Amino acid sequence: MIDILVYLFENYPPDGCPEPAALARKLTAAGFETEEISAALSWLEGFPAEASAACREPARAGAIRIYDAEEQDRLPAECRGFIAFLERHDAVDARLREAIIERALALPDAEVSLDRLKVIVLAVIWRYRHEVDALILEELLAEDTDDEDSAPGEGVTRILLN
Repeated sequence: MIDILVYLFENYPPDGCPEPAALARKLTAAGFETEEISAALSWLEGFPAEASAACREPARAGAIRIYDAEEQDRLPAECRGFIAFLERHDAVDARLREAIIERALALPDAEVSLDRLKVIVLAVIWRYRHEVDALILEELLAEDTDDEDSAPGEGVTRILLN
């Protein structure tokens, strides 16, 4: 499923994706498995219909995000730390942070790796056309050791910076 998200970043603008049935056909033609396509389309349906949900909110001074037990189990400390890093550097606001957490928890994984979380962050940024500083984008595109996932390529950078 992560590979499909990367494929979408590289090949479609957020508002230029075909309808789910047409997208499924295109993904099949691109060589993706039917189960993987179904999982990705279901995951993408979880985004709120209105991109306005991603409007920037000013951060409340001194506010911190408390993670519940399930979130702590599924999002290891390195993932929670990375989300805090993004907030500290104004790369995401509270609404985007919550969208990132919600979409990460929507993955079937028992525990979300940092590599997968970075793709989720890219998906949220892509979906809401949120601008990100180039240095933060580099950090998002940096590869870790999760060799199961494909790291996004330069095409992602092109899509996100346009």
